[in-house]
Amino acid sequence: MKKINIMNIKLKVSIIGLGYIGLPLSLEFAKYRNVIAYDINKKRINELNKGIDNTKEITKKEILNINKIKFTNNFSDLRYSNCFIICVPTPVNKNHKPDIRNLKNITSKISKLISKNSIIIYESTFYPGLTEEICVPIIEKYSNLKYNKDFYCGYCPERINPGDKFRKINNIKKLVSASNKKSLELIYNLYNQINPNNIIKVKSIKIAESAKVIENCQRDINIAFINELSIIFNKLNINIHDVLKAASTKWNFVPYYPGLVGGHCIGVDPYYLAYKSKSIGYNPKIVLSGRSINNYMPKYVIKNLLTGMKNKNISINNARLLILGLTFKENCPDTRNSKIFEIISTLSKKNINIHVYDPWVKKNIVEEKGFKLIKKLTNFRYDAVLYAVAHNQFKKISFNFLKKICKKQFFLYDLKNHFDVKSVDMKL
Repeated sequence: MKKINIMNIKLKVSIIGLGYIGLPLSLEFAKYRNVIAYDINKKRINELNKGIDNTKEITKKEILNINKIKFTNNFSDLRYSNCFIICVPTPVNKNHKPDIRNLKNITSKISKLISKNSIIIYESTFYPGLTEEICVPIIEKYSNLKYNKDFYCGYCPERINPGDKFRKINNIKKLVSASNKKSLELIYNLYNQINPNNIIKVKSIKIAESAKVIENCQRDINIAFINELSIIFNKLNINIHDVLKAASTKWNFVPYYPGLVGGHCIGVDPYYLAYKSKSIGYNPKIVLSGRSINNYMPKYVIKNLLTGMKNKNISINNARLLILGLTFKENCPDTRNSKIFEIISTLSKKNINIHVYDPWVKKNIVEEKGFKLIKKLTNFRYDAVLYAVAHNQFKKISFNFLKKICKKQFFLYDLKNHFDVKSVDMKL
């Protein structure tokens, strides 16, 4: 039987997982080739077929104008593909350990579907070695095919920034890696089609996995450092934002800002690296120290809020609190790992009447109890306001407006340095 040269294979692409990563990736590829876009969520598929993206990253026109894509929740539709790009979530469990059940399940399902010379590409965030140590053995087990002989793997870490309208898949630098030179060339050509001259080949899958995970670890550590400085300077009665502005005049100072760290990347990826590090006998100190500080920040905010209210003689019992923002970052509907939920959970136990206003969040996706998601700001005579997320809509909110909807004596806690220092009681 004549051996097929992998370089002569025409790739038939399927993308698995249509969240913040998979959907824009699917649409970009579908500008150039037929794409099967699969997600287990039937509601998600029905919405996409109508042009509705509940992440608000893609417009209805952008979805419906592309006709080379098939949205499906029928796994058998993937059977004619030979290139599978996996974009499933890789969260952590309640003990901060990697939860790779979704990844293992989809890998085993695809393994039963692939044929010779198939390529499986992962975009989900991993710890170094996961592709070849966990995924490859699963593929070999269920496919009865041999790695780098009958099938190939690649790792092309996602670089999606929810809410960012400028940095997109087709204009950012993106890493690609593969299990051998020929499959690397094939994967490079695939991605280079949607983003010419921005695709960077990496020597190995492990290097690409490592690069991805430290990108977010670095940000987590830097934010943790600034959060710690904020705590120190607050005790010294020094405005951290004034300090950062002054320090930023030096040519090599890189500004980061204090805040609550949520989302699926920064607050999760360090645990993946820490898990792998511990498995080889080294307990990481800086990585977990950064996590510890950032995990403490909701408690710090709660403490400051309650102390500040008491100092203004505002009764905590039956107090009315307005929280501006529920998402983990500005200008996107993503509430994954938002620390606002932790703040709400704690404060609601203290018999505080909590209203949350966030025009980016739909009421039906909020499952947590203990607060009311309001549709608009009204004169409810609030005792305190927590300015938590810097949505563009919130930049129009003035201190004078808050005076109209709050009691004469109210506490304003500004986590995003929005208001003039003379207007607020406390900044983060």
